[in-house]
Amino acid sequence: MKPRLTDLQACPISPAAPLVIVDVDEVLAQFMLGFGAFISRYGFELRVDRFALFQNIYRPGETEHLDLIAGKALFDDFFRDGAEDLPPATGAADALADLSTRAEVVILTNAPEHGRLARAQWLKTHGFDYPLIINTGPKGPAAAELAARTSGRAVFIDDLLPQLESVAERAPKVGRFQMVSDERLRPLAPSAPDRHVRIDEWPLLKTAIEERLFA
Repeated sequence: MKPRLTDLQACPISPAAPLVIVDVDEVLAQFMLGFGAFISRYGFELRVDRFALFQNIYRPGETEHLDLIAGKALFDDFFRDGAEDLPPATGAADALADLSTRAEVVILTNAPEHGRLARAQWLKTHGFDYPLIINTGPKGPAAAELAARTSGRAVFIDDLLPQLESVAERAPKVGRFQMVSDERLRPLAPSAPDRHVRIDEWPLLKTAIEERLFA
């Protein structure tokens, strides 16, 4: 499915500006920390033993993860009732604030539509008040359309290898960076450093973005 046309149409991109396209979960927000705290209030626990979400949800004392339907229900409830409690990734707000003085910043996130208002409010509260695009599925098409609107250089930051591959396929000139904010997930996250630069700390990532956009 394509992202909402209204989001893309409303997204302002200066025709010559450098462009930073950035994901939210595990890039700007520490999703697993927030989601784990949320489900604990309902008697479940999150065990970060694989790079997954639903397969990491357990009832205390059990060895089989929660079934996927129940996990999806918790996920939907989180975006409706708990997403405002997400901790921000360390250094992300300061890094984007500085980059935004010299480049356009656009947030491209896969999130349920019913969580749009909560997500937008969370972003504004934590210093990420930039244009927001709610996407479904691969992000390559949206990234390609955004990058095509400017003659400046563009970069894309995400934690998920399939999304980085999608952008590589649809917008190969866009620089790609993988970033995983949760220290527990970092050793578990699939990566391809020969194709997508992997940097998990925002101060170092900001420097690499600057080199790509402004050198």
